[in-house]
Amino acid sequence: MRTLISTAFISLDGVVEAPGGEPGYRNSGWTFKEVEFLPEAFDIKGREQKEAAAMLMGRTSYEAFSPVWPDMEDFADYKVMPKYVVSTALTEDELVSNWGETTILRSLDEVAALKETEGGPIIVHGSAALNQSLSDAGLIDRYHLLVFPLLLGAGKRLFSATDKDTQKLKLVEHEVYANGLQKNVFDVVR
Repeated sequence: MRTLISTAFISLDGVVEAPGGEPGYRNSGWTFKEVEFLPEAFDIKGREQKEAAAMLMGRTSYEAFSPVWPDMEDFADYKVMPKYVVSTALTEDELVSNWGETTILRSLDEVAALKETEGGPIIVHGSAALNQSLSDAGLIDRYHLLVFPLLLGAGKRLFSATDKDTQKLKLVEHEVYANGLQKNVFDVVR
């Protein structure tokens, strides 16, 4: 069974919306506008690319990443790995041609089936709504969170507000950086 890893830049109050400057959110770009950049705080991002065997995202994140990431040197390892987009609306002709193999999954059942295949970890970037659905369905195995010392108030959140049973997490790696960022890696306890 493959490990499904959710990775996110997240504010202390749980917001994950527009960390890189995506339009339409009042605090857009909060990861680089508000906190001093320290390269060591982002080492986990390079490690994720080396360790992941596939990338999973929702339609909105795919539409944000696919015009930019294929040509970015910082994301070169993602260009060649298989990508999966969970969407009921995206069509094959809307997929970009310069980002490697991309498969559209139409349901969480298809994500669960993907997890049952052979291969290494699957990394989930962005995709707030997808993360909420994956978590609620019990499909996420690990969280890689870079927690920013910011309170953003309104915005898309990583975790759903669904009334559900407690889900326990085990902290397996953590570090605090001079700029206030915290790296927290949690395994989901089953």
